[in-house]
Amino acid sequence: MPGPSLTRPRPGRDIPPSGAAPAQAPPYDGRLTGDGGLRLLVSLLRPRPRPLAVAALWSVVEALPTLLSGLLIATAVDRGFLAGSPGTGLAWLGLLGLTMLVQAAAVRMMFPALAAVVEPLRDDLVTAVVTAAVTRAAKSARPPDAAAVTRLTEQVETVRNLVSALLRSTRALGVSLVAALGGLLLLSPLLAAVAAVPVTVALVVFVRLLRVLVARQRALILADEELTGQATPILAGLRDVAACGARRQAYATVRAAVDTQVAATHALAWAGLSRRLVVALGAHLPLLALLLAARPLIGDGHLSAGEVVGAATYLATGLDPALRALTGVVGGWGVTLAVTLRRLGETIAPPPGPSVPAPVPPSPYGTAPAAVADVEPVGHGLRLENVGFTYAPEATPVVRHLDLTIAEGEHLAVVGPSGIGKSTLSMLLTGISRPTEGRVLLGGLPIEAVPEHRLRSLMALVPQEAYVFTGTVAENLAYLRPEGTRVAGERLEAAAEAVGAGALVERLGGLRATIEEPAALSAGERQLIALARVHASPARIVVLDEATCHLDPAAEQRAEAAFAAREGTLIVIAHRMSSAGRAGRVLLMDGTAALTGSHRELAARSPLYADLVGHWHGGDPSGHRPPEGSR
Repeated sequence: MPGPSLTRPRPGRDIPPSGAAPAQAPPYDGRLTGDGGLRLLVSLLRPRPRPLAVAALWSVVEALPTLLSGLLIATAVDRGFLAGSPGTGLAWLGLLGLTMLVQAAAVRMMFPALAAVVEPLRDDLVTAVVTAAVTRAAKSARPPDAAAVTRLTEQVETVRNLVSALLRSTRALGVSLVAALGGLLLLSPLLAAVAAVPVTVALVVFVRLLRVLVARQRALILADEELTGQATPILAGLRDVAACGARRQAYATVRAAVDTQVAATHALAWAGLSRRLVVALGAHLPLLALLLAARPLIGDGHLSAGEVVGAATYLATGLDPALRALTGVVGGWGVTLAVTLRRLGETIAPPPGPSVPAPVPPSPYGTAPAAVADVEPVGHGLRLENVGFTYAPEATPVVRHLDLTIAEGEHLAVVGPSGIGKSTLSMLLTGISRPTEGRVLLGGLPIEAVPEHRLRSLMALVPQEAYVFTGTVAENLAYLRPEGTRVAGERLEAAAEAVGAGALVERLGGLRATIEEPAALSAGERQLIALARVHASPARIVVLDEATCHLDPAAEQRAEAAFAAREGTLIVIAHRMSSAGRAGRVLLMDGTAALTGSHRELAARSPLYADLVGHWHGGDPSGHRPPEGSR
């Protein structure tokens, strides 16, 4: 449909100093990953069972030193050093060193398997995010989601890094925790039972803490998206911010988003301090109890000195690092991964149902008119009634008190000094921007009452920056046709020939030729393709916003003549005053008032218009261009 694909605002000119809202996030329900995040993680890992199985196998081998350390040290103490046989003790310790060499070899063998999981996972996730962003843009009339940049860069890379870190750490963490407790059970069932109580309490506390960490991590991710969504269009539209006196509003908008992000960061940091309590309960408390009870336990014959040393080894070198890793890795990286996956799962899921028109966004300056469903405008005439537009309540209006009627089939040129609001007017006429006062009517209906899909099939706005995508020439030209590339090639060729793009299509290799690199085309060639695309579309109202500025005057005249001869209404935001001379009527914008009339009428009664014509034609206000070479 004509609207969304051709109506990209121009950075620094047409982007208002207010950000597009990020995709709405469902309220947090307390689950760690949520259905979307869990499904996403499973779908990313499912295609790679073999490397995951290999990594798990080597993880078991890697846990051997943790499992055997306490037993081997206890045996070395009791049967070696305390029995007066240091050689035997050293032999048992040497066996422990041998298990550590096996552990190092296992770690070395495991990394290729992890790489075979992590790197393709990132590629798959990037593909999913880009596909979802493009699909949503094509199926929805909402503004582009600026926060998608955060998801594509920061969040995808976060998932890649965290999955890599967690696969490296948590497999060892889980195996080490089980190995330490299992080894302690083999060494002394009594000590294992005593240690199990504080470890269980610590894990229960950690599970409850996870809910707080997840909620605060989610708040931080949403704050990051909000900051990106608010700051991106403001930075792109700094010229408009300055021109409209909206510095304070822009500063307040970004400052509020930054403050929210800072508060979310601080809240997460404070919650993270509670993780130390888990380590103290699960590892420090059992070790302290063992050291205090060691003497009476040895004296009563319940434990040997070697068993006490072995138990302390399990607690200090097995259980303590495992719980530290649990709270640090799962409570830090794991929470970040879970929340990020949940957020990505929410945003890359396909939009529900077929293309559903978006609701009319509320105006920041008053109540938006209610949308009327399933209505059709009567005819395609446009009328502006006391229309005004300003980017901020305290800023100078860009358009003020404009009354204008554009009859169906009329050819209107809009002229005025640079920066006077002509491009803003084109956005108002096509319904991309809403007036802050007054209303725009299409066929007698408020433009916001026309279903969005219908509005975009009736109107096409061709901006200065023409959009050409990688694909065949036919795909580019037929993009706005409802039937897509099934449209007859003769129609596409006729449209290209009409606007002067026939030679370009032939040079590219015909309709079936592929445009591999759109940037290799010149700005003028891209404009010719965009013009041919709209000429072939079903749009009944075409707005050319300096859409021929990169063409020479003769090519511009040919393109405008093609649209003027085409059925429908033509509105030209003039780049050259020669466009005004070809139009049936001219609208002159001067910042305070608007005048309409024919080219000769305005040249006779408006000093500003005569001045514009004179500058363009070398001082001849009649509008006749002097012979080539006389300027």
